[in-house]
Amino acid sequence: MMTTDDFSGPGPQLAAFTARLGFRLDPFQREACAALEAGQGVLVCAPTGAGKTIVGEFAVHLALAQGTKCFYTTPIKALSNQKYHDLVDVHGAANVGLLTGDNSINSGAPVVVMTTEVLRNMLYAESSSLQGLSHVVMDEVHFLADRFRGAVWEEVILGLDPSVRVASLSATVSNAEEFGDWITTVRGDTAVIVDEHRPVPLHQHMLVGNRMFELFDRKHPKQVNPELNRFIKHRLLSDDAVGGYRERLARERRRGGTGVSRPRLIRLLEENGLLPAITFIFSRKGCDGALA
Repeated sequence: MMTTDDFSGPGPQLAAFTARLGFRLDPFQREACAALEAGQGVLVCAPTGAGKTIVGEFAVHLALAQGTKCFYTTPIKALSNQKYHDLVDVHGAANVGLLTGDNSINSGAPVVVMTTEVLRNMLYAESSSLQGLSHVVMDEVHFLADRFRGAVWEEVILGLDPSVRVASLSATVSNAEEFGDWITTVRGDTAVIVDEHRPVPLHQHMLVGNRMFELFDRKHPKQVNPELNRFIKHRLLSDDAVGGYRERLARERRRGGTGVSRPRLIRLLEENGLLPAITFIFSRKGCDGALA
């Protein structure tokens, strides 16, 4: 595992890359980028919002500087679409392509954003698009733990040519060193870089009926909020309330809802200072219903 002491200064490509940024890189970002420039693969584990994608963007920079190709893979189409537009803004539409199940844009570009399944299919088909490939970014690589889709990621990591440098970006995982050892075994020299600082605070809330509570006690962060406990116990003491609530919740779930209307949920989030927010809806039917 690399440490800050291992970093002796930027190489020429890292210096050129950072010169166009409007901010200084954090130590873990510098370490990972320096390892890539030195010809290593990297596994970067850092909390959401810490800036792991800078490392992936530097892999793109390296490939373009070397006149080679970089594939940037993501687990879902929405992330691929977003990353495609981000990279086009930096490198121009002529240099960036997109390949998902729904879209094929400039697939012969030196930088192509794609879902991991697309890259897996390329490997099995021995696609000519793999010629000249020097770097692959595996964004959200902790998807390896996904019981249904993890095998796709594993097949890509195993199937890429040994000459390809892989930049694996992951949320924090408990077995980062073990994970890194496996990647080193199957891919060769890989720097494992872990940063546990969370620049975006994580606060958990619970919605009970129409009331929202912080999940943990502010004074004792490892204890459940006593006000939340009291409210739940109060509801459970009333058989009528419990029965009525469960019946309403069951009806709402049959309609694909959550028990609270979305307008009401948005008002609750606003009242608690939690906007803007992102809502995840896990079915096409649910998405269609949210538009109604």
